Amino acid sequence: MASVGCSEVAEEEPGSLPLDIDDVHLLLQVEQEQIQKRTFTNWINAQLSKRQPPSVVLDLFTDLKDGVRLLDLLEVLTGQPMSREKGRGVFQQRSNLETALKFLRRRSIKLVNINVPDIINGKPSIILGLVWTIILHFHIEELASTLAFSSRQSSMESLASLDSCSTIGSPPPKRSSPSPLHSRFKLSAKKALLLWVREQCAKNGCNITVKDFKSSWRCGRAFLAILCSLRPDLVDLQATKNRTNRQNLEEAFRIAEQQLRIPRLLEPEYVDVRDPDEKSIMTYVAQFLQYSKDLPLSEEDLQGSLSQKTDEATAWLLQAHRELTARWAAAESGSYTERHNVFQTFLVSFNEQRRPAMPLLSALRRAPQLSDEQRRLKEAWDGINEKLRGCKTALDLSLPPPLDGVGSWLVRVEAVLADGGGETQDHARAAGDAREKLQLLKSLMEDMNAHLQTLHTFQKGDEHQVAQVPADKMDEVKRRFTGARVTAKYHGIKLEYQEWRHAVLALLEEANGKLRSWRAPYGSREAMRLRLQDWQDSVDKQGLLSRLEAAMLKLRLISGKYTSKSALAADSQHIDRFVKEAEREGAAVREAVEGARASLGRALAAWDSFFELSSSLQAWLAHCLPPSLVHTAQVTADSLSEWSGRHAQLNELGGFLIEVSDKETCAGLAEELCRVNRQWADFEKRTRFAVVSQPTSDPGRLEKALSVKGLLDDTSRLLQEQVEVSPSSLRTFRKRLELKQKKMTEVDVDALLRQEGSPEMVEGLQHALTEVCGQLAEAMRGFEELQQGVVGLESGLAELRHWDGQARDVHSTLRTRGQHPGQDPAVQRLVSRGLELQRQVVAKEQALLAAVETLQKNESLPCLSVAGLQGRVRAATARAQEALALLSSLGQREEPGPARVQPPVPAEVKVQG
Repeated sequence: MASVGCSEVAEEEPGSLPLDIDDVHLLLQVEQEQIQKRTFTNWINAQLSKRQPPSVVLDLFTDLKDGVRLLDLLEVLTGQPMSREKGRGVFQQRSNLETALKFLRRRSIKLVNINVPDIINGKPSIILGLVWTIILHFHIEELASTLAFSSRQSSMESLASLDSCSTIGSPPPKRSSPSPLHSRFKLSAKKALLLWVREQCAKNGCNITVKDFKSSWRCGRAFLAILCSLRPDLVDLQATKNRTNRQNLEEAFRIAEQQLRIPRLLEPEYVDVRDPDEKSIMTYVAQFLQYSKDLPLSEEDLQGSLSQKTDEATAWLLQAHRELTARWAAAESGSYTERHNVFQTFLVSFNEQRRPAMPLLSALRRAPQLSDEQRRLKEAWDGINEKLRGCKTALDLSLPPPLDGVGSWLVRVEAVLADGGGETQDHARAAGDAREKLQLLKSLMEDMNAHLQTLHTFQKGDEHQVAQVPADKMDEVKRRFTGARVTAKYHGIKLEYQEWRHAVLALLEEANGKLRSWRAPYGSREAMRLRLQDWQDSVDKQGLLSRLEAAMLKLRLISGKYTSKSALAADSQHIDRFVKEAEREGAAVREAVEGARASLGRALAAWDSFFELSSSLQAWLAHCLPPSLVHTAQVTADSLSEWSGRHAQLNELGGFLIEVSDKETCAGLAEELCRVNRQWADFEKRTRFAVVSQPTSDPGRLEKALSVKGLLDDTSRLLQEQVEVSPSSLRTFRKRLELKQKKMTEVDVDALLRQEGSPEMVEGLQHALTEVCGQLAEAMRGFEELQQGVVGLESGLAELRHWDGQARDVHSTLRTRGQHPGQDPAVQRLVSRGLELQRQVVAKEQALLAAVETLQKNESLPCLSVAGLQGRVRAATARAQEALALLSSLGQREEPGPARVQPPVPAEVKVQG
């Protein structure tokens, strides 16, 4: 007969034979196992349906023995990929099961009497226990931990009062003093879930009492009350009074499955029994809690709920801090074991209870600006963590001698290992800090063996054989010691990498800062001298570029060491990318610094020439302009030609300086040029008037002669300029030579001869034109030959740099995969190709330097500088050698080849004379 109330017990059927008590227990055990088996199977299949591709469990006791579906389940629950062995053999089964159990143990999940052979043999109690452990940890406890702290705080009194009411004849409980944190706030997942159920029932005014996960659910009204709380439009609680237990249960399971999409784990006949299975009901009820958590909240409710939870978490943390402070103060006068036990008891409880606060604390890191509630939560969290660290350090430092030295050493080592450094914009200081930490770590690790010996020889008991240090503390110290020893090795590599990473960034930052000051609009001549002196101090005396090159070499070496460690392989891509970017920026900075020196030299030379020409021109004009000296007999044609060229050069220099100088300097230069040009115009006007008054004079002849003379002077100065041997510099200089050559071919010497005037002047101009045109033609031929050699060398350098990138990519790939190249033909060909490219580059460089030396013997050619070219060749071949060494470090032996020999050519080849 069906029961009509949750507490009503079914009567025995008439005519049934009485059973022995052992038979009753056996039948109940078998029935309970079958109910749990069906419920757990349904729950597992509900989880596995979320997997891609989905899998299914048909028989719980046999389908888990190969470990595959167990790993599938853990993947779904954790979102982490699980490695597995393929195959159906016993070895593969054992390996998969061991992987699953090790994963659970790493999550601090206790597995009591659960072992691989029993799972393979399909032992029901072991498999059900394993599945229940998984359900409890990943499903029920995870959900229960999200309940509000206010519910957790009031739950003990609520549950206690309920339990007292259900105990007939028991005296009323005595009012006790406030219990400590670990009992006051500690609330099991079962009680938290039960409290949530009561809250849902209370929302609807339901008078049903839910005091457990067994008989309280038999009538089905508790399920319907939860449904009514979640979806009031689906349930009529009044109708439940007129239905049987199984009708209510069927109605609840149907609505939950069809309307809420909650998998049907139970059947009415599983629940409407004398002793319903507690674990099965908890598993099913937890799905309703999951549904309530997934329901969307309005923005107002969401904000209010978040603020409430934040305030509750803050209050809990402050209470925890007060209790820890009080209990630690009370234990300070006790023995070491007493203080250790007080701290550990609190710590275990605190770690259990803090889980609901973790999402709120994670939100603090993502929030762009903290609210008042979040700021108070952060302060409370920082306060309790600071107190915990203080107690832990005090325990380490107060270990009985001689272990106190080991504890002090551990504290110092762990402080160094925990200091990540963080991001900073002061790279020079960060490099120094990393260097100091590395030295400190090395110093501490030198004392490691002595402390290890102390740890091994420490007598655990005193003269009365009483343990001086708790066994779990000794185990903790040993674990931390081993961890520090292993971690220090890799942390030292990290610190060395951080040192040289920040050193390179600091030098690049310094160089870019200098470049900004050197490239800024120029000032006065004295300011230019100071700026050039600063360049010489920074580059020549302080070795800015050489320090940058040395730091880059160190960075490349330590980054190779860093990325070669499998334990640090996760950072390899980021490090390789940073090194490549730093190398590109370093090459650009080097080129810019060298270019800045040339620009500063040209500007200062222009200033010197401008002042010299301005002074001499003004002195000459002052001599010529007085009325007594205006007569043309005192101003010869040669003199006019020479000073006209100087006047043109002065304006050219002034225009250049105005273009590159700041506003104030520009204004001064423009004023100076205007004054000189007015004087020149006045002089030219008087001279031309005087010349015109003579009947044999031609005003155009003098002007044309002066123009030719200026062109000759400009060309001569051009041929004396210093030229960097690079494709762009040679190409630009050739264009300038071609322009001068074109202008000279346009000079009409015959027209000058036909005009009245001095034949000697025209003859001198013709001779000078012939000589300078010959020098131009010879320079053009030399530059054409030189440009071909430079283009060939730059092409070889580009090919060598491309090979270098390929070699490093191959090295990175082989190292990441853990492969040994051995006699791999592809790697051998790559090494051979690199050696051949190096030989070609060296040969091309030597041929080009020989050509430069030959051309410099001709005094008509400009001064050629090869310093930049040689620097690029050295950098490229050094990187190639480094790439070959990286391949060799994986076991590939380089082919023998001639060592690169630098030819004894000076960094700058200059004209003698």
